[in-house]
Amino acid sequence: MEKERALIKLSRERLAGFQPIVKPLMGDPPLKYIGFSLLNLKMGEEYRMETMGKECLILLLRGKGWVELDGEKFCLGERVNVFVDRAYAIYIPANKEVLIGAEKNLEAGVIFAPSQREGDVILIQPEDVRVRRVGEGNFFREVHDVLREDMPAEKLIVGETFNPPGNWSSYPPHRHDENNPPEKIWLEEVYHFRFQPEEGFGFMRLYDDELTINEALIIENRDSVIITKGYHPVVSAPGYFLYYLWILAGDIRKLVPINDPRHSWVIGQR
Repeated sequence: MEKERALIKLSRERLAGFQPIVKPLMGDPPLKYIGFSLLNLKMGEEYRMETMGKECLILLLRGKGWVELDGEKFCLGERVNVFVDRAYAIYIPANKEVLIGAEKNLEAGVIFAPSQREGDVILIQPEDVRVRRVGEGNFFREVHDVLREDMPAEKLIVGETFNPPGNWSSYPPHRHDENNPPEKIWLEEVYHFRFQPEEGFGFMRLYDDELTINEALIIENRDSVIITKGYHPVVSAPGYFLYYLWILAGDIRKLVPINDPRHSWVIGQR
């Protein structure tokens, strides 16, 4: 896999307005479903969009705002930043016209996948986020499930992971690139990273059992990585807290990770 096709670098400066980051057919193998953009609005600004043929999750990264559709207004925030507060998000089914407004300067992730599902809007508030403590020792991390498998959607599962400085996550390394339900369920994935302090960095390894893919990526603040095949562990440098927004999509909305058997021995060692 070519690094430039897996790793997407953004400007360190937040760009105003709607900034597409990832879309289907990017990556190698290419993404089938996931679209991911960042939306930055200043206080009082608005952005209009539609979800024709797509389901959408808007996840607040910082600030405060609202989303209006079908004559109803939903409040998002306030969230100081991803390291301080739990997420606010809103799931929007297909074929809606949507207006987003900022009560304070706002940054949000806007996530799409193909869908014709026309169900209910789901407002997700911090108390709705399921928090899990995963791993142990220096591969402990906290996982926040935002758009969970048990919530009605067609293709998307979305959450956030928080690594303490120097810790690993997606560890033991796992993959979800085969489809033989119920034991193996294929899901593609995108990670979007933030660090605190912002000068932080980390590393991500993308590899498969045969090492036909075997790449080490340097990840920095605001980078994104496309994961369509193989294992994908991540580590943060000492001194820097690591956050990543993870976006999964597939025809079956269930994560069944396959751990790398060479490294699974670390489970339960403490």
